[in-house]
Amino acid sequence: MIEIGIIGGAGYTAGELIRLMIHHPKISIKNIISKSHTGEFIHFVHQDLLGETKIKNIKFIRNLKNEKIDIVFLCSGHGQSIKELKNISENIKVIDLSQDFRIKIQSIFNNRNFVYGLPELQKETIRISNNIANPGCFATAILLAILPLAKNQLLKKNIHISAITGSTGSGRKLSDTNHFSWRNNNISAYKIFTHQHLQEIKQTIHQIQNNFDSKIYFVPYRGNFSRGIITTLYTHSVLSLEKNKEIYEEYYTNHPFVKISDINIDIKQVINTNKCILYLIKEKDQLIVISIIDNLIKGASGQAIQNMNLMFNLDETCGLRLKSIRF
Repeated sequence: MIEIGIIGGAGYTAGELIRLMIHHPKISIKNIISKSHTGEFIHFVHQDLLGETKIKNIKFIRNLKNEKIDIVFLCSGHGQSIKELKNISENIKVIDLSQDFRIKIQSIFNNRNFVYGLPELQKETIRISNNIANPGCFATAILLAILPLAKNQLLKKNIHISAITGSTGSGRKLSDTNHFSWRNNNISAYKIFTHQHLQEIKQTIHQIQNNFDSKIYFVPYRGNFSRGIITTLYTHSVLSLEKNKEIYEEYYTNHPFVKISDINIDIKQVINTNKCILYLIKEKDQLIVISIIDNLIKGASGQAIQNMNLMFNLDETCGLRLKSIRF
């Protein structure tokens, strides 16, 4: 069994990791660590886990250098992972769910070299890596809509993107914009053209199509629902819709979690799954790609487990064969 540690065990992503891992046939959760909820019962912090796990208490262990753990998941939030790494043995593999190591210039810390953990981009590299920077949720939904075009050197003009995410994308800590009375029956744009995930999106595009020099215009929205992301992207294309579909189908042939739909899609199709579903439309010279994911699973915890499966030479779908909650 793979021995697991989770640091930052009280947040939404950690809660989803625990929920998925307790049913994973190859995993044993050894430590769940949280500074803010030390000593509390797991099912008090994550109430959906009542009766689901024998793990009782959240711990606070300052130093993991002597712990017999195979891999640690860092869920403490942005800016915290560097602090946590100082207390983790270099022999322990790490998957970081923050944005701290996603950008190449920031991907090396001490003797750890972090690999960008988008399996549909570089599955074989992930297999031989010990340190993974899990992609951002918006970045995952957007890049999966772009990768086949970039791979075929087809990005020639500006890319326009709008995307809306549920309130869990803001994390568990309460703020003005995820408070129920503000979020309910409401919607708003934020960080227009400046969202932090743009850095990893641009970096990834240039990795596979280095001659791309057009603009990316991204408008993110806060939605009045709990979880899920729907992204609409459009860009210039001289190819027919049928040819574009062929390109997407071919690219994702060996990637089990990305599906191409022939009919319009909606967020409920992916909630509680590690899937990304894409829907392509062609209007005159514009290719439109709609992309949907669950921001907490394919956009965070599920993708982290997918990466872990690859790192330990397991079937990447292990523990992730999940059906959506449609109704």
